Amino acid sequence: MTIQNCSSSASISTSDSKEKKKEAASPWLIVGLGNPGKKYAATRHNVGFEMVDTIAEAEGISMTTVSFKALFGKGFIGDVPVILAKPQTFMNLSGESVGTIVSYYKIPVKQVLVIVDDLDLPFAKLQLLPKGGHGGHNGMKSVINHFKGNTGFPRLRIGIGRPPGKMDPVAFVLHTFTKQKGKRYLNFTLRDGLEAVRILLLEGFDKSATFVNSAKKIEQTG
Repeated sequence: MTIQNCSSSASISTSDSKEKKKEAASPWLIVGLGNPGKKYAATRHNVGFEMVDTIAEAEGISMTTVSFKALFGKGFIGDVPVILAKPQTFMNLSGESVGTIVSYYKIPVKQVLVIVDDLDLPFAKLQLLPKGGHGGHNGMKSVINHFKGNTGFPRLRIGIGRPPGKMDPVAFVLHTFTKQKGKRYLNFTLRDGLEAVRILLLEGFDKSATFVNSAKKIEQTG
């Protein structure tokens, strides 16, 4: 009986080890959501694109390839293989690109980090979550739909604040940041977001979430 239990434990341990090695061999997909084209380049809705550009520049990853309906790049953060993507499908169809990349590279959903803007977070505040719903964000809704309802993937939300007065939220997210506040956004939020992504990949979700939660935020709206 004792021998049988040891054998069973060894089998489970071997299975877990194989699963971990399989996940380790799979790249992380880091995808920022936004709208393509110069018209939308500096708008609030495109902060996901800006975060991916910041990561690509810092880590020396070229984003010049067009593949899977996205601007696409492959490289490493530390010794972790990564794929960076900016879907070019327009926001509401983001899942078409993300779903195809995940399927082609057989990436575990929990190794997909989606970066999005968030109206319900104060301007420049970051929030890292291990999973969750779409929160009314159409790009996130499209991704979840293409994952067949699976919401078990991390997401980095970047606060853009609420629209002033009775301004239409749709118009608000498609407006650009003011020059002064946009500069603060780039200097603080993107820098902290880059560090959060590095910690996530190299040290794990919990340490990254602790860093994000302790990061200073700008007490203003964009």
